[in-house]
Amino acid sequence: METNVFEHMSLSEELQRAVRDTGFEQATTIQSRTMPLILEGKDVMGQSHTGSGKTAAFVLPALERIDPSRRDLQVLILCPTRELAVQCNEEIRRFTRYTEGIRSLAVYGGEPIGHQIKALKKGVQIVAGTPGRIMDHMNRRTLKTGGVSMVVLDEADEMLRMGFREDIETILSGVPENRQTLLFSATMPREILRISGRYQKNPVKVTVGDGDRSVPDIQQFYYQVPGREKIGALDRLLRYHKASRSLVFCNTRKMVDQISDVLEDRGFCVRGIHGEIPQNTRTRIMRDFKAGRVDILVATDVAARGIDVENVDAVYNFDLPQTEEFYTHRIGRTGRAGRQGAAHTLVSGRNQIGMLRDIGRKGKTAISQARIPAGADGEQPVELQPVRPTAVAVPQERYLNQAEKLIRQGADPVELAARLLQELDGKKNRPTSYTRRNRPERKHA
Repeated sequence: METNVFEHMSLSEELQRAVRDTGFEQATTIQSRTMPLILEGKDVMGQSHTGSGKTAAFVLPALERIDPSRRDLQVLILCPTRELAVQCNEEIRRFTRYTEGIRSLAVYGGEPIGHQIKALKKGVQIVAGTPGRIMDHMNRRTLKTGGVSMVVLDEADEMLRMGFREDIETILSGVPENRQTLLFSATMPREILRISGRYQKNPVKVTVGDGDRSVPDIQQFYYQVPGREKIGALDRLLRYHKASRSLVFCNTRKMVDQISDVLEDRGFCVRGIHGEIPQNTRTRIMRDFKAGRVDILVATDVAARGIDVENVDAVYNFDLPQTEEFYTHRIGRTGRAGRQGAAHTLVSGRNQIGMLRDIGRKGKTAISQARIPAGADGEQPVELQPVRPTAVAVPQERYLNQAEKLIRQGADPVELAARLLQELDGKKNRPTSYTRRNRPERKHA
């Protein structure tokens, strides 16, 4: 029988008090199903969507199992990004506000390692960090793993996608074999199952499916607009919805910078975040976004894993995500804690519409077509349904493929259509070709 109330779990009064301060009364399904197993000391594979409460699911029992009288490292948490490591450490500190003797630290690249070494020498029982920086500390002997009794792989699918598999295996090989190993992920690709089979002992797999009550309530829409009109379409959507806190996702760092600059020029309170921005700047931007001093955050997929902000009203996919997994992680930033969220995706061309339909089919979710709202000047909304003149037959597949290839290479769809119409109009008005039969006779001088 599942336990849904934190008070019924085997947590200390100090942790219970900290949980009450957060306002959480009801545990999410992934929490209620995994926490008792972790507290019993079992290895666990936890799979659920982004935003379902996986961090608290392993942080709370990890803190319960720490011995505060020991000053050595006891719990090691591997995270794919700096943002997620910082977020995890913030969650730990929030839950230990009434617990004395437990010290935690986030370690990651992008900041001087000397500060981290100094903190580690003072003694910490729990570390959350990126695989690269954790390995660096292990090689320097500034992070000693002899006393580690629990290792957590947080967002394991993303760590593998980012190429951290060898680092993960090196770290797992360097900690005691009698440890407890926890693995949490939104998806379970084959590589994760192989790692589980090699490094976990009889793990209990817990999967929270789409039909679970904790699935976020997210309305999902897509808008078909020409590539050159996407910025204007995004502008209209942001103004129409008047979202007080929104996330805009792009596929490249260059596009993050470009969209941020354009929206800022148009009067929006916006900031951009990606991997090339210095860590201290990223931390400040995230702090401002959480505090409501920034209304719109533009980000890449890498930054998405470190964004854990409540009350995000809407997510906008300026660029179509490459996979269903990325789409799920993006839209999982909204619709949290029982609130309704919204996800809006801009697509250009027939190829992207097909890709989005595949994403919806694989994710078993409905993504409805919608129309761009009218502009402030009363201009009519962008027409979304493709126009096919009845006098023209449906093109053969090879012509559709050629057109898609031209568009992917940068050709403008409107210009292509205009050239086609011009060509058709030219053929219609072109004089009839002379044949030998109707050619006029030459007049001889």
